[in-house]
Amino acid sequence: MWRAAILGFQHLLAMYSGDVIVPLLIGGALHFNAMQMAYLISADIFMCGVATLLQLKRTPLTGIGLPVVLGCAVQAVTPLSAIGNQYGVGVMYGAIISAGIFVFLSAGWFSKIKHFFPPVVTGSLITIIGFTLIPVGFQDLGGGDATAKSFGDPKLLFIGFLTMAIILGLNAFAKGFLKSLSILAGILIGTFIAAAMGLVSLKAVGQASWFHLPQFFYFGAPKFEWSSILTMILVSLTTMVESTGVFFALGEITGKPIGEQDLKRGYRAEGIAVILGGLFNTFPYSTFSENVGVVQLSGVKTRKPLYFSAAFLMLLGLLPKIGALATVIPDPVLGGAMIVMFGMVGVQGIRMLQQVDFKDNNNLLVSAISIGLGLGVTVYPQIFQALPQSLQIVMNNGVVIGSFSAVLLNIIFNMRPARKVAPAQAQVNSTAQPQNRK
Repeated sequence: MWRAAILGFQHLLAMYSGDVIVPLLIGGALHFNAMQMAYLISADIFMCGVATLLQLKRTPLTGIGLPVVLGCAVQAVTPLSAIGNQYGVGVMYGAIISAGIFVFLSAGWFSKIKHFFPPVVTGSLITIIGFTLIPVGFQDLGGGDATAKSFGDPKLLFIGFLTMAIILGLNAFAKGFLKSLSILAGILIGTFIAAAMGLVSLKAVGQASWFHLPQFFYFGAPKFEWSSILTMILVSLTTMVESTGVFFALGEITGKPIGEQDLKRGYRAEGIAVILGGLFNTFPYSTFSENVGVVQLSGVKTRKPLYFSAAFLMLLGLLPKIGALATVIPDPVLGGAMIVMFGMVGVQGIRMLQQVDFKDNNNLLVSAISIGLGLGVTVYPQIFQALPQSLQIVMNNGVVIGSFSAVLLNIIFNMRPARKVAPAQAQVNSTAQPQNRK
């Protein structure tokens, strides 16, 4: 039990910064005061735990039953900030609730697209998920804010690369349980060394309250406006595509085949989580791809540690002062750990692509173009800045544009009727040739 608890804490640290950044960005964009920000962060962390439990526990209706962690969908930051500023907080939460209902009701339809995700698509998608997150890790490695004068300071780089070296060293030389804790150990040791160098501030801990209970409609009752609802439905479709890739990646790692019913339960769990996010005035939630790397690197593929992660998240959401301790981890430390984890996710996708026949140029084009588009959009998201805001929501996300292109190209190259007939005819001819020679 205690080992599972420590592994669960490792999962929590892997996703914590990526989750906390969403309320910080949206709360800042909406000009929330300190008390409102404190509620937003603590309630959000609590709901991450609730959403994770919904996905971990399989029921006849909900739950993918894989070692997953759910957190805020970062794709929602820009549209939610725009909706909140233009129409008010009530409309923002009305749009979130409506999007959650859409996800829940569309789960059955969306789960039927499994045949659109053969290895050439899923492998490309998971490779994109891993490698498009690498720039996020490098940004944190340099200090977090690329516009700051201190970005890339040698002290920050030293801490980041030291954290990476600790994780790699433990994987190379440690054994058993210590090896599975390499990420946690790297983060903790890196943070202690950073503190000794004066790079850690406990100001956030001192300002946080001791107890805060999530409340329904804390910022007011939801209101409903059609364009805002449509915008959030588009965002939900992008998160469902990304979650599909994560489900297949974890299925590959854990050796569990992912069927239509599994996908349906997974989407429904996310739909309920999004609805609860709107009711408690937090955010839409989706499966975090960051934690796939933790599962791969630790080698622990059971759900028990994730139940502890969910419990810890709920506890931290009720006790903001304790939860604030996790915010003191320096960005370079997180960056060093992220590069290792995200790289592992990308390589997991490459492993899945080993199942693909790349002697067939059609498969080669599907994978090459989709990965290229995903990475290109990640590096230069501003390339679509002239498009309407609703289209930018979809086009600015490298994972989404890469996923859509992989599915579309696979349909064009590998699923059209002529393509299916040709291999069948070739098989007929090959079996007929020996008979003709007789």
